[in-house]
Amino acid sequence: MPAMTPDRLARMSVAELRIHFLGQDRPLTAECEAALAADARAGARAVYDAILKRRRENRAEGQRLRHLLEWESRLWAAGVTRIAGVDEAGVAPLAGPVVSAAVILPRDFRPRGIDDSKQLDAAERERLAAEVKAAAVCWAVGMASVEEIDTINIYRASLLSMRRAVQGLPVVPEHLLIDARKLPELKIPQDGIIHGDALSLTIAAASILAKTTRDALMADLDRVHPGYGFARHKGYPTAEHFRALESLGACPIHRRSFAPVRQALGLEPVQEELFAPPKDAAGEG
Repeated sequence: MPAMTPDRLARMSVAELRIHFLGQDRPLTAECEAALAADARAGARAVYDAILKRRRENRAEGQRLRHLLEWESRLWAAGVTRIAGVDEAGVAPLAGPVVSAAVILPRDFRPRGIDDSKQLDAAERERLAAEVKAAAVCWAVGMASVEEIDTINIYRASLLSMRRAVQGLPVVPEHLLIDARKLPELKIPQDGIIHGDALSLTIAAASILAKTTRDALMADLDRVHPGYGFARHKGYPTAEHFRALESLGACPIHRRSFAPVRQALGLEPVQEELFAPPKDAAGEG
């Protein structure tokens, strides 16, 4: 293809300019940029404005991703390369397992738009989950069942699912970055980062894998236990879910240790704080 020149640019239609510079993201020389900015056609100048907007967005995204890699960058500087991010999904729901994911990413992985899974819509989570799985050095998920949640409480069950995710990695990590927790039973250096899924790219990737895995599982369970709306609310305590509990009662995947489920079953509340760490876990992060 011949090199772009101001004369050639002037002969291109606005539609061709859009395809060339926006659709195909072709480079624009300073000389051609000045010509496009001064073009008499409003549509051509709109293409120029769109190019400038894209540049600003790309710079902002680059800065955001650099901020998301501050924890990883410190570890890379110390010579640590196999960094696993760990996060869970499904602590608050009234039904279904708690699911965790662990992922080791290559150092040059910079997926556009990656963020805490709670800040993304379903389509973005699915797109990013596919990118993470394709690029990852390795990844794994771990779960704790409803029965385990009811037996050991949701706090310990979430730690158990995280530990299973880490132990499922085919490559042993040198360091763990974990959202708000620590896993003392794993003798691997680790940091528990409060709001880690918004502060670490590796944890954000794990949060996306955990969330998309659990959402897909709850959609499957919706077909096994119809009428509750699990495919929509994923077991969370929504108005729809409360109405279903009242009319249908609890099903086998409901967590019997959670107060709304116990109420639906006519059971007394469990007199313990389910979401707080147990006393013997103080200091776990």
